[in-house]
Amino acid sequence: MATPAAGVDLVAVVVHAGRAALVGAGGRRAGSVQEIAGAMAAVESTSRPRWVWWSAAYAGQLVAAAGSPLARAWDLAEAHRILHGGWKAEPGRVWAGAHGIPVETMPAPSGGDLFDFTGADGIGPEELVRGDGHVRADAATGWLETDERLLRWAEAALECAVRQRDRADSLGSRIVGTIHSESAAALLCLELEAGGLPVDRAVMERLIGEFAGPRASSDEAAASGRRERDADVLRHVPGRESTDLRNPVQVRDMLAGVGVDVPNTRKWVLDAYRHAHPVVDALLAWRKAERIATTYGYRWLDQCVGADDRLRGGWTASDGAAGRMTAENGLHNLPAALRSGVAAHPGHVFVRADLGQIEPRVLAVVSGDPAFAEATRADDLYAPVASRLGVERPVAKIAVLAAMYGQRSGAAGEALKGLERAYPVAMGLLDRAYDTGVRGEPLRTFGGRLIPTGRFLAQSPVGTNPALDAARGRFARNAIIQGAAAELFKAWAATVRAMGAPLGAQIVLCLHDELLVHAPESRADEVAALVDQSLADASRRWAAGAPVRFVADTSVIARWSDAKD
Repeated sequence: MATPAAGVDLVAVVVHAGRAALVGAGGRRAGSVQEIAGAMAAVESTSRPRWVWWSAAYAGQLVAAAGSPLARAWDLAEAHRILHGGWKAEPGRVWAGAHGIPVETMPAPSGGDLFDFTGADGIGPEELVRGDGHVRADAATGWLETDERLLRWAEAALECAVRQRDRADSLGSRIVGTIHSESAAALLCLELEAGGLPVDRAVMERLIGEFAGPRASSDEAAASGRRERDADVLRHVPGRESTDLRNPVQVRDMLAGVGVDVPNTRKWVLDAYRHAHPVVDALLAWRKAERIATTYGYRWLDQCVGADDRLRGGWTASDGAAGRMTAENGLHNLPAALRSGVAAHPGHVFVRADLGQIEPRVLAVVSGDPAFAEATRADDLYAPVASRLGVERPVAKIAVLAAMYGQRSGAAGEALKGLERAYPVAMGLLDRAYDTGVRGEPLRTFGGRLIPTGRFLAQSPVGTNPALDAARGRFARNAIIQGAAAELFKAWAATVRAMGAPLGAQIVLCLHDELLVHAPESRADEVAALVDQSLADASRRWAAGAPVRFVADTSVIARWSDAKD
């Protein structure tokens, strides 16, 4: 096991069943959650350590009890996802990854059956590590019954952090920094979940009513409301009133019956037929109302918005693909029609900032293309690209986005030829990523996250299905950009989180490339300036001197709907 000195600035904490342990900062200590949280606060105030835990989910109770925000962390689960790829990062897997032990041989926890011997590790009751190097199957659960075991579990966490940091250092200079910002993002997720997104309940309820009608007093009243919404569509197709609008096959048949032949019923497909027949426009309006009524209706409002008028849901710092943040309960896909119901609470405002043209600017960094980097000096990157290609700006934009998403047909395909001539370094990086994905080989993002492309569409072995191989290639081509953009975004968010706390500013939403910060109205201008300065600082560190400019549209607003799209 590692000694406290091995991690230098690392201090490990674990918690289980109301007890907790701390190892590092010159000692080891176990006690109640409140006692260890107090010790953490004392250490934080004097030495600003990097707190180590198996994952933010395991540390949430301690973080909440500590009272003040913790500045720095090393999240073992997030580090494992970066170093080894994928989503799974339970403690036994993290230990195996840190020690170079095949995860396939991990012991399975007991299912609790009298005749289930899978959890029998063949080691003594006080032993943590098995003969094959794995930790015991019940290490993170039933085994943690005593303070001494908690301390040994904290020492195991510290050992994993040291090994992970050594591994990250050996792979590249940027990976440790990525783990730092990803760990801060995991801390931020705890705060986002606890703090919630401020809403104006009365306005939100009114907006829901405009789409779903008044609150139903019974199941029959709710069914009647659904029939009324359906009738607004079906009146345009006499004789087809029995069509189930929730069945895509029946909807296609209905549309074909009035001369609208579509390959599918997705919104972007139907948009092109709005003027072909009145039923198309009615169907699109119905979809918006149906989504709000069923997914974001009164039940959602009652269950997800607390008595303090805050919308809450679970948050994760990274998905299992390229590493973007995700959230539940509508926090990441709230319909635009409901955004005016998201409002700063009295005495506060929102500082909203949206990264501009983030993906092509990230491409300029990760590719190292000097010509493309020069284009980022402009507020509108697509304008100099259009000038260089000799095309209109919309064509240049389509070409750049098509390059990152792998589209090669139509106008985009023609414009791509010009891009390949004008920016061969950037396009070459994307092509190499595509080829890597086709072969099912892993790749790493700019910040070092491993993306195991072979797991994507794994139901088809590489080389057996050209269409699926191409899909893997497109996934890889986009993932190196999306993943890098996520890394920059989280580095930015972590900086805003750290710098904004003294001003009373609280991040309440991270949406793709957008930050929403709840701040005292009296400090609004200071917080807005801080958000912009944080982007400059974070991008300078992340880009490591690359001559690429990042921009954000930052504004002070009262309601989310006040922001310009």
